[in-house]
Amino acid sequence: MRDVIFDHNRAARIGLPEAVFCEGKPRASVLELLATLGVERDAPVLFTRLAADIVAELPAHLRVQLDYHPLSRTAFAARMPARTGRVAVVSAGTADSAVTWEAARTLDYLGIAATVYEDCGVAGLWRLVERIGDINAHDVVIVVAGLDAALASVLGAMTPKPVLAVPTSVGYGVANGGITALNSMLTTCAPGVGVFNIDNGYGAACAASRILGAR
Repeated sequence: MRDVIFDHNRAARIGLPEAVFCEGKPRASVLELLATLGVERDAPVLFTRLAADIVAELPAHLRVQLDYHPLSRTAFAARMPARTGRVAVVSAGTADSAVTWEAARTLDYLGIAATVYEDCGVAGLWRLVERIGDINAHDVVIVVAGLDAALASVLGAMTPKPVLAVPTSVGYGVANGGITALNSMLTTCAPGVGVFNIDNGYGAACAASRILGAR
């Protein structure tokens, strides 16, 4: 395995610990990182884009120590200390679930309470209207949507809380792997909506952490 230079001081610098992005790394490297860092409890590490078949290769005594969530493809052995503040993670549909739950799991790992509200897409606007009171009781809102991503604009006009929008790669044809959703979010008429990279639930959760830490 090639040596991995781990950024152990990141938390001290920016308040966020380093995470391991597993997709694209050599399989042997990921297994080694899981064996050496994945079960660490004094210095927890978050693994993202972690395939289930790699987790299945771990020895049983290591695998049982790892909290793995197949839908979000995230894993950790321990969480960071609990923090104040709550984040609502709102998705347009269950097709966006992998990204939605990556955001929610990252918040959980960071010690931040999160509530997931799925199936709030604007094709059935009543679903969002019914939940807007509960959503607005949170400190930060992450909105996850593919297709035309109209949910970001609608929700951005219905809450005074910071809105962090994540386009997903969901959709047919001209959805273009999330490019259309990204452009839609970037051109939103709702002022002050922050937009993240396609499918980057992890990044939005980290931004929510920074917002809560700046209060």
